[in-house]
Amino acid sequence: MCGIIGIASRKEFESNDVIKMLKRLEYRGYDSFGIATDTGLFEKEVGEVRHVSDNRCTQAIAHTRWATTGKVTKENAHPHSSCDGNITIVHNGIIDNYLELKEWLAAKGHQFKSETDSEVIAHFFEEELKTCDMRHAVEKFFALVKGEFAVLLIMKGDDMIYTFKRGSPLVLGIADGMNILASDIYAFSNRTNKAVFFSEDEFAEVSAGGYKFYKYDSQLVPLTKEIQVFEWESKESGKMQYEHYMLKEIHEEPEAAARLIDSMKYEQKEKMNELKKMIEDSKRVVFVAAGTSYHASLLGVYFLNKAGIESHAIIASEFRNFTLLDDRTLVIAVTQSGETMDVIQALHGIKGEGVKIASFVNVPYSTVQRMSNVSVNICAGQEVCVAATKTFVNQVVALSYLASLFGYENGIEKIPDKINSLLRQEEKIKGMAETLKNVRDIYIIGRGFSYPVAREIALKLKEIAYIHAEGMMGGELKHGTLALIENGTPVISLMPEGDNHIISNTKEVEARGARVIVVSNSSFDYESIKIPSEDEASFSILATVVGQLLTYHVAKEKRLPVDKPRNLAKSCTVV
Repeated sequence: MCGIIGIASRKEFESNDVIKMLKRLEYRGYDSFGIATDTGLFEKEVGEVRHVSDNRCTQAIAHTRWATTGKVTKENAHPHSSCDGNITIVHNGIIDNYLELKEWLAAKGHQFKSETDSEVIAHFFEEELKTCDMRHAVEKFFALVKGEFAVLLIMKGDDMIYTFKRGSPLVLGIADGMNILASDIYAFSNRTNKAVFFSEDEFAEVSAGGYKFYKYDSQLVPLTKEIQVFEWESKESGKMQYEHYMLKEIHEEPEAAARLIDSMKYEQKEKMNELKKMIEDSKRVVFVAAGTSYHASLLGVYFLNKAGIESHAIIASEFRNFTLLDDRTLVIAVTQSGETMDVIQALHGIKGEGVKIASFVNVPYSTVQRMSNVSVNICAGQEVCVAATKTFVNQVVALSYLASLFGYENGIEKIPDKINSLLRQEEKIKGMAETLKNVRDIYIIGRGFSYPVAREIALKLKEIAYIHAEGMMGGELKHGTLALIENGTPVISLMPEGDNHIISNTKEVEARGARVIVVSNSSFDYESIKIPSEDEASFSILATVVGQLLTYHVAKEKRLPVDKPRNLAKSCTVV
């Protein structure tokens, strides 16, 4: 989930120009960072990406880390170098067999300075280049190394950046007099709109003057790659008047939802009709997703099943364990980044079984989008905060709209206005947050379409407010969880008008002394937030927005790092 940058330029540039690009990738990890240049700068530090020593150079690589193998220390930060210091690398991914490789290299006299799996890459090439050239060394690396990787490698006295990938994302940006390698296009979208996207098991030699691509299949074979012109946000708008990106992005939800609705009616109408036809030609639909996107997928299953379409949702990391696929199955991937490794691995090879792939993504030209037969862009725009807010809303809007093509009735067109109306209750939600900041546990209960919302609200409370929260089916309370309800335990009940079962479940926790908070589109004699919903889809979205605002204000009250919660990153590119 780390972010990597490499630049080869005809003209000199400043080291902190690289750092500015790296900062745009910080959502991928912010435990530590580092940079190495061809003019001798080698710096790495623990913490968020920040300015480094001034240094003019024509070649540089840099890295922002989300720790996997090895603790968050300066020694474990990237870049990593060989024993002689001639080879320097940055790496995104996980080398599964690094201990075996490390033992082999140590036996040959290599000394390691870090606990990471990544450092073995620098020593591996130092060892192999004693007896062969770079291309043959890369062939051996592809053959021997297990795991996922996107690697940038530079050598003293060499103007080339050597780069290769398997699993982890990598893209080459073509700018004026400069070639830029990065984990995704956002790193350089303010400099160029031309890119070459790496596919699996590809190797490239990149200099200021050009590049050569190769495909690995037991050996490297020259490959011609197409330059693609892309459209994506060229610059980050900043937090504007908001203290945190999370709050800014919640307030952007009405605009983002309206943009998506218009897009599905016009620019993406053909894609939506193509997806509808794919569903009609399939026996069943299986969603694959992780985290917040999985909760959106559960709502998609509910909406489609109500429209008479057999649908299921499987967590991406367990996809192959809990589903059967055949040529009558349509798999729909839902992923904000389009680079979630668990999702990508679930999709690998299934086209060969006759399975069609569709997707809902937010980042164009991502791996999942390129793997799909048809892909719908959810048009949420750049999301900086780790917590998914407007992307979740737009995923649900898109899935509800899809179900409407099969007759599922909803008022999705009114969603932007309804979110705006709900946002006017923010002060009331903020007051509620002040009373919840010190609680240890929160339970959120729902039934039917509100159950996925309960899980999503719980996820937000865990990842941003650091509160143990459990989102669950109201009917499951009596099968264990009631034993945990004590006097004053907060229970948030998602209570759509007319749902008598969830009212009964709420009474059950009230009888055990729970502090009941109701989110409903009707009036009840409880501490409550009333939402302006008239249908299932709008209730799902608006109740979630209540949870987002509540989480934000609890975290702010606790003085937590709202946009960059501990131990997490935005894009999950490791398994």
